[in-house]
Amino acid sequence: MSDARMGDALPFGARPSGTGCQRGYGRSGGLLLAIALAVPGVNGGTAAAQWVEPPGRGWIALAVYHQDTKEHFGMTGDLRPFFADGHAVTTSSFLTSALGLAPDLDLWTQFSFNRLRYDDIAGDRASAGLGDVRMWLRFAPLRWLGVSLPFAIRGGVKLPVGDFDVDAEIIPLGDGQRDWELMAEVGHSFWPRSLYLSGWAGYRWREENRESRKDFGNEFFYFLQLGGWLGPLGYKVAVDGWDGAAGVTEGIRVPGFQRELVQLQPSVLYNVGSGQVELGARFALRGKNLPSGAALMAQYFRRWEPF
Repeated sequence: MSDARMGDALPFGARPSGTGCQRGYGRSGGLLLAIALAVPGVNGGTAAAQWVEPPGRGWIALAVYHQDTKEHFGMTGDLRPFFADGHAVTTSSFLTSALGLAPDLDLWTQFSFNRLRYDDIAGDRASAGLGDVRMWLRFAPLRWLGVSLPFAIRGGVKLPVGDFDVDAEIIPLGDGQRDWELMAEVGHSFWPRSLYLSGWAGYRWREENRESRKDFGNEFFYFLQLGGWLGPLGYKVAVDGWDGAAGVTEGIRVPGFQRELVQLQPSVLYNVGSGQVELGARFALRGKNLPSGAALMAQYFRRWEPF
């Protein structure tokens, strides 16, 4: 998506405004929110794997991501600078938890807080506040058949809690619409070696944003990680991404606006107290109509037994 071409499609959630700089910001503002949305933040750490949590037990994790970028992926996947010397800075935190509700059934929840800033030659703009809320139910169907393979099915919903304004001068904190998703998870431990492999793949159905009259394209998404321990240090290497269909704006399908992203995240872990600290970075390898660049991340993970 080139901000310099008048014929390019606007990103969903933005609208054109009077001047070229304002118009460019409206587009890049939509991309800025996408930086926060590109972080799944739902990986429970090495201890979670794909085993469903037992009743009354689970885990909780607080993750913080920070990205500072001046470039984005265009419609064809090429790297392009933001319009009007744009500069996007995003800090997003995710509080994710899992809790066993019944044998082979657990509940995942995720709350987010975003601080988004966009600077260009027209001025500086910022938004901060709660983002959208996500919830999932996960169950292990093979366990009901007596099979111990760590396989699970997870279904969830994203609720539009974050502020959404159809205004090119305001950075939205949420998408302003619901998502529904279904995924299959699987894991494998290479015991007695301290090595494991886990991941998931799924499909996301995106509802129309009636306020902006935008209908995001549905998405196929995936996540794969390899991890283990070398002495006191743990390590993980993860790849995740999604491939989106063309969206619809005001009843017109826009083939050029298909969001895609592939990210690589290496990280190291260290036991601290009753939990684990994880430090790493997330690199955008390729994409379409989404921000590029690297993001730093820090996470604290621990088990809990609320009842």
